[in-house]
Amino acid sequence: MTDPNRYARVDFGGSVARLAQLPPDTGREVAFAGRSNAGKSSALNAVTGRRGLARVGKTPGRTQLINLFELGDDRRLVDLPGYGYAKVPEQTRRNWERLLASYLEQRQSLVGVVLILDSRRGLTSLDWQLVELLQPTGAALHGILTKADKLSRGQAAKALESVRGELGRAGVDATLQLFSATHGQGIDDLHGLLDEWYGWADIP
Repeated sequence: MTDPNRYARVDFGGSVARLAQLPPDTGREVAFAGRSNAGKSSALNAVTGRRGLARVGKTPGRTQLINLFELGDDRRLVDLPGYGYAKVPEQTRRNWERLLASYLEQRQSLVGVVLILDSRRGLTSLDWQLVELLQPTGAALHGILTKADKLSRGQAAKALESVRGELGRAGVDATLQLFSATHGQGIDDLHGLLDEWYGWADIP
């Protein structure tokens, strides 16, 4: 049975600007990735029940480094740099993208990626780039369609099926769900999936 308190006990493990600064490539890591302003920080805060864990603000693009959060037992949550935010210097954006790609391609302890998608936008070209980077790695992919509370039930269901159809037609193996950090929608489902990825699903 899922223990939400397991995620509330998370500790900040530092920020890194280069892969060489990461902790030893052992254990299990789950990365949260997504387009800037898609709701990544809010999702991380909702999953852990720690409102101030990841910085949330009106200005997107706050995550400029890889942020690590320790769950214990050699398991980590990883907050990857948001992508697609235009109001930063070109060189800065390139550095973010290079860091993101290198992490996805090289990190052996990465067991899964939670892809943050704004339910009102669906998959963007930048999201597809991340999906394509992830495919050769063998890491699992789970998409959460955030801000579902801003859509009617019918619209939200349609958005979910649209993304599912796009991924299916591209031959991408992924799971999906609706999510609202504001209303707490989908948090229990995401906890259950994370338990499986971390190998906690069968531990009482």
